[in-house]
Amino acid sequence: MDKGNCSSLTEFIFVGITNDPGMKVALFTMFLVVYVISLLANLGMIILIRMDSQLHTPMYYFLSHLSFSDLCYSTAIGPKMLVDLFAESKSIPFSGCALQFFIFCAFADSECLLLAVMAFDRYKAISDPLLYMVNMSSRRCSLLMAWVYMMGMADALVHTTLAFRLCFCGSNEINHFFCDVPPLLLLSCSDVEVNELVIFTIFGFIELSSISGVLVSYCYMILSVLKIHSAEGRFKAFSTCTSHLTAVAIFQGTLLFMYFRPSSAYSLDQDKMTSLFYTLVIPMLNPLIYSLRNKDVKKALEKLKTKRCS
Repeated sequence: MDKGNCSSLTEFIFVGITNDPGMKVALFTMFLVVYVISLLANLGMIILIRMDSQLHTPMYYFLSHLSFSDLCYSTAIGPKMLVDLFAESKSIPFSGCALQFFIFCAFADSECLLLAVMAFDRYKAISDPLLYMVNMSSRRCSLLMAWVYMMGMADALVHTTLAFRLCFCGSNEINHFFCDVPPLLLLSCSDVEVNELVIFTIFGFIELSSISGVLVSYCYMILSVLKIHSAEGRFKAFSTCTSHLTAVAIFQGTLLFMYFRPSSAYSLDQDKMTSLFYTLVIPMLNPLIYSLRNKDVKKALEKLKTKRCS
């Protein structure tokens, strides 16, 4: 479309989750509790891992970055969504919308790749425990995290640039509670085929790389575990992976459902609830999944309580 026909929008207006006054109080209370738990749990996980020397291992190094990613993208969306539940004008500046989407996309993509890196870390820990700290040195872990964040930022930059150079010559009302690609594409009066193609290729490549990395790591891991002669040893090895597999299944399954459909198949009113799940609920669940089943984290918490009481 000719750029001269494009209106120069200065802001977008969110439709929000609901306009039912009776639902607003209940939703605000519920999601405020979810966000506060997510904030405290992720911050607590990061601080605990930094403070306890027993948790200065590759697995917990990656886990602290998982909490950091959850914290970043949930905070980019959660507070604004909560305020908008009672705000008369649910507006967001054009640049603010772009920034919100960039942060969300960068850290969501980073989390996809980080889950694959964590699977590789578990494989190394189980297949060659004696050389684990050598194979997963601090330098290698830092390089892996640099690659994860670099890929997440690069993908976010591409999607943000393509999405916010579209023409929005009609309504500026986004039928959502945050700036995401599907509602923006539906709002645009430009040809969005390139945007959809990029989503399926670049984000598809990240998803495929992440899922493939997890599957390959676990295949090799299973082969290594089967070589363990004692049933107790095999059970212990498998039990260290259940938390990670749970996190992968929840996060990847939700993203695949949300983004790997043509725009004509989107039902934004229905997808809002799915979006709430992966933007607020999953960041709350991850630290709980990893801490409730983790003896090292429980010991670290007990030590911290003992120090405070003494």
